[in-house]
Amino acid sequence: MSQTRLFSLKMNDGFFMPMLGLGTSAPPQVAKSEVEKAIKRAIDVGYRHIDSAYMYQNEEEIGRAIQMKIADGTVKRGDLFYTTKLWSTFFRPQLVQTCLESSLRKLQLSYVDLYLIHFPIAMKPGEDFFPKDTHGNIIFDTVDLCTTWEALEKCKDAGLAKSIGVSNFNCKQLEMILNKPGLKYKPVCNQVECHPYLNQSKLLEFCKSKDILLVAYATLGSDLRKKWVKKDNPVLLQDPVLNAIAEKHRRTPAQVTLRYQLQRGVAALAKSFNEKRLKENFQVFEFQLTPEDMQSLDGLNRNMRYFEEDSLSHHPNYPFHVEY
Repeated sequence: MSQTRLFSLKMNDGFFMPMLGLGTSAPPQVAKSEVEKAIKRAIDVGYRHIDSAYMYQNEEEIGRAIQMKIADGTVKRGDLFYTTKLWSTFFRPQLVQTCLESSLRKLQLSYVDLYLIHFPIAMKPGEDFFPKDTHGNIIFDTVDLCTTWEALEKCKDAGLAKSIGVSNFNCKQLEMILNKPGLKYKPVCNQVECHPYLNQSKLLEFCKSKDILLVAYATLGSDLRKKWVKKDNPVLLQDPVLNAIAEKHRRTPAQVTLRYQLQRGVAALAKSFNEKRLKENFQVFEFQLTPEDMQSLDGLNRNMRYFEEDSLSHHPNYPFHVEY
């Protein structure tokens, strides 16, 4: 069995997702050229799972890095698992493939491994990522998410995406897709904010019962420079319990939080563009947490989100009003 397969989770469509992925969302202060360098470094370190999105506006740089690492023989396209996401202004069924094709052009790829609905709220189509009226309020769109899902199914059938899934969905929203008449493909995963302060245990239990993988973002807390991040939350990696466990294992707090997710059967995205931390984060397969460690980390849960967007919170589909 290959090393990539060994550290992978099998999805409900038969494809495999590497358990540890590189997140690429970065605040505007980070130069796009840094993303390109980070992808090349990450592939050299051993990362094979790269997570991005149409909305991150970095897919040209990611594409260049991927093409360079294929050209120099480090990887083949089939070694990589690449995720992109459908942004909310493309939810009308006729726009779903357009968004994916735009990503593919920038990436210089013929397919992505995973295509996700980024957020369960539709916004007015157009050039603006967050279309607003004259009062500065977001202009939403009325689209049945089930019709959006059918358009994702067509992208899979067309070979543009090997697997399809969702992101930031709660149980109710997942059930809406799962109970859709004529459902052709189940979502393979639900990518959500997940870390010891928000361990998503109920959502994880629900997803496991439906054979849907949970993929965790903001696994290390989050970068306070990002627009959607609450600024007054405690810093996860400074937590004393987490640090005590890290010290016991002679590991970093980041390694422990990532290992925590992997031992729960959760795929984890870690975002770092720093070479030393990229290497450290990739060493999570070299140690194991004890049942007592896992219990202590479970005990840190406080249902605390780093990501909240007030401008969307009054929408009926806003997924974070409910615990799971």
